[in-house]
Amino acid sequence: MRLRALAPAKVNLSLFLGATRQDGRHRLVTVFESLSLADELELVVAGGPAASPDPSPIHAASEDRVICSGVPGDNLAARALAALRERGWDGPPLRLTIAKRIPVAAGMGGGSADAAAALRLAMALAPGRAEELDAIASALGADVPGQLLPGVALGTGAGELVERFEPLAPHAFVVVPSAHGLSTADVYREADRLGLPRPAGELDDRHRSLLAALRRGARLPDELVVNDLEPAAVSLCPAVAGALRAVRDVGAEHVIVSGSGPTVVGIWWGDTAAASAAAAAERLAASHPGALSATPVSPEFAAAVLA
Repeated sequence: MRLRALAPAKVNLSLFLGATRQDGRHRLVTVFESLSLADELELVVAGGPAASPDPSPIHAASEDRVICSGVPGDNLAARALAALRERGWDGPPLRLTIAKRIPVAAGMGGGSADAAAALRLAMALAPGRAEELDAIASALGADVPGQLLPGVALGTGAGELVERFEPLAPHAFVVVPSAHGLSTADVYREADRLGLPRPAGELDDRHRSLLAALRRGARLPDELVVNDLEPAAVSLCPAVAGALRAVRDVGAEHVIVSGSGPTVVGIWWGDTAAASAAAAAERLAASHPGALSATPVSPEFAAAVLA
């Protein structure tokens, strides 16, 4: 059997930063949304037809193999499969091939998206206990739980406590990748150095405001489309400031850094948002190679299907 799934990138529409918790993670209140920009994963039973003509690098997870060209080192999807087996999942040996489309180390959750998609594919091949997935996802990282089921979600705790919401008003994005990567840990350290974390009471206020704003068909208020990590990303990668200006200059209604950066995202709202974002991406392409437009996606976009 051969299965395929898309692993959509995420953008943080809001990211409010709190103090460091006892476990070393920062407290967060964040809204993230899945985009049509996506990696593609293909899963076959090991020993079946080749899943990719490019066999390297290969990340082994017990009897499973994860093939992800161009991404050296630890692979979160391989760790996800290993964790699933540690909890008793007894599917056949797998070969998982990942075709990367989401920029790496870019604040768009590409590795987390791949891990979430790997779990969806494995469970589609050989269903196990669905309640195990949330525990595995939380252990893998704060971004993974929200990407198990793509869509709009509010993350609290360190981002791993996820509450899902209905789609917002029509909108679309321009995504401007950077030639530079940023380490998430470095960005959080810089945020602490700059004194960016908010007091607990202020963070709670933002949480209440987001709960009131996240209604089906609603547009997020301007004051909630904020990323508290943005100054830290700009401090570590000054080119981000130029990308923010460029996207604002082509007419985006909101311009933010996604997650820990350095990717910059512009947002257009309304029924013509997709066309406006596509035109803006074309205008940006000459000065910012890789600029593209994207739209929000639902869980169906990322469902496991026969390949």
